[in-house]
Amino acid sequence: MSTTIRGSNTSKNKTIAMYLLTGSLIILFMMVFGVLMLLAQGKMMDIDPGFFYEIMTVHGTGMIGAAALSAVAVMWYFLSKYVQLSKIILITNLITFIIGVVMVLVGIFVFDFAGAWTFLYPLPAISAGGWSMTGAALYLGGMLILGIGFLLLNLDVARGIIKQYGSLGGGLGWSIVFGKEKGYGPPAAVVASTMVAIVNTTALIAGATVLIMNLINLFIPSIMIDPMLAKNLTYAFGHIFANSIIYMGVIAVYEILATYTNRPWKANRPFLIAWNCSTLFTITIYTHHLLMDFAMPKWMIIIGQVLSYANGLPVLVVTAYGALMIVYRSGIKWDIASSFMFLSMFGWVIGVVPAIIDATIVVNHVMHNTKWVPGHFHMYMGLGATAMLFGFMYYLIKVNGKEKESSVDPISFWVYIMFFIGLCGSFLYSGKVGAPRRWAEHFQEWVSYDRMGAIFGIFIVLAVLTFIIRFWNYSRSMDFKYQDKIGSDHHVA
Repeated sequence: MSTTIRGSNTSKNKTIAMYLLTGSLIILFMMVFGVLMLLAQGKMMDIDPGFFYEIMTVHGTGMIGAAALSAVAVMWYFLSKYVQLSKIILITNLITFIIGVVMVLVGIFVFDFAGAWTFLYPLPAISAGGWSMTGAALYLGGMLILGIGFLLLNLDVARGIIKQYGSLGGGLGWSIVFGKEKGYGPPAAVVASTMVAIVNTTALIAGATVLIMNLINLFIPSIMIDPMLAKNLTYAFGHIFANSIIYMGVIAVYEILATYTNRPWKANRPFLIAWNCSTLFTITIYTHHLLMDFAMPKWMIIIGQVLSYANGLPVLVVTAYGALMIVYRSGIKWDIASSFMFLSMFGWVIGVVPAIIDATIVVNHVMHNTKWVPGHFHMYMGLGATAMLFGFMYYLIKVNGKEKESSVDPISFWVYIMFFIGLCGSFLYSGKVGAPRRWAEHFQEWVSYDRMGAIFGIFIVLAVLTFIIRFWNYSRSMDFKYQDKIGSDHHVA
């Protein structure tokens, strides 16, 4: 038996499309900035080092922010099938995002702020003449406004889940986890969204705290912060928030593959245990970014390494295995949307491997400040998280039914895959031979890898441009009605 579910109205769909267009366009521009950095490091373009670090700052900040915005669209679109969410909060988040982005861009490109996304204290206030106080204030203030919008949205997600399932524990299926009930827990989209609401609220509060502390220090230098505390708060915010992108994006994998195979993705007990474990681990493993800080308590460093190993397994294993099982002998008809969903599992799996290697203390001391880290992160994000986002965009095109796949789509899909693997490989090998990250200029022995990366990046940009053009053509019609079939044992709000 199956239940037909019709999705949100056209007005809500237009808001989702606006999220995706805004996010994907910023992602495209951040990719262009990434190519410019590689061209400069590869000595194929002359860029002033000061401007290089401005580009580096906007690239890291903008890419994570834009991917998070698009991932929110995925989570909100599917979660709204099961719980009641506020469209006003959804729109408010988009407005605060745009305001924050404008402030960040002005702070960087008008007032020369170039302190990287980490804005590590006391760098914003002490730049040795690199940027003005106005630039730092605009950047920090813009980030704070961005964070407030995302925080409101995550609180609304938590509110909706609590209202529907009684508590956040209900959203994580605790009654099943602890053996009080048998059967299946809430829909996978609800479980993942509950986890995201918990970890992101934690991250955004930590981020808001350190941003406010930096802003106070900027205007009242006599009020100082403990640098180690500031660094912990900064990386707790950045690491958790960045990782939440793939946890929001994977909701599309659960929902779309279930739709294509007509097999509901059931939240059994191992699935629920995995998501509960990742909820705890994701909040605590940011300390693997601090393994080189000798002042950190040793027990925190050890926990950071152990849990970093553990975090790469629970959700990833049950999701990757579940994806294989749900398509096995299902007769699924592959298209770009479903192919992106399946690709994202591959990207997530292989992206975790170099991350776990880097989380090993003895390796981290040598590799963490090399291009090995951008290598694993681009693999994790580019072949994992953003693959989910682009697949979701193609899924909406498919649901609309007015836009048919063209011969350009599979070409762009394979160009994206192959050249992204090449880009990540060039980063990882650069790290292996010792090329540092965050350097505007490279020694000659590293240049060839930068040039290869730049070439790969250009083709990636072209592929993403075709994805966006296709979605833009779809979004102009915006008269689709979301309809799929899922198992009747799923709860319908």
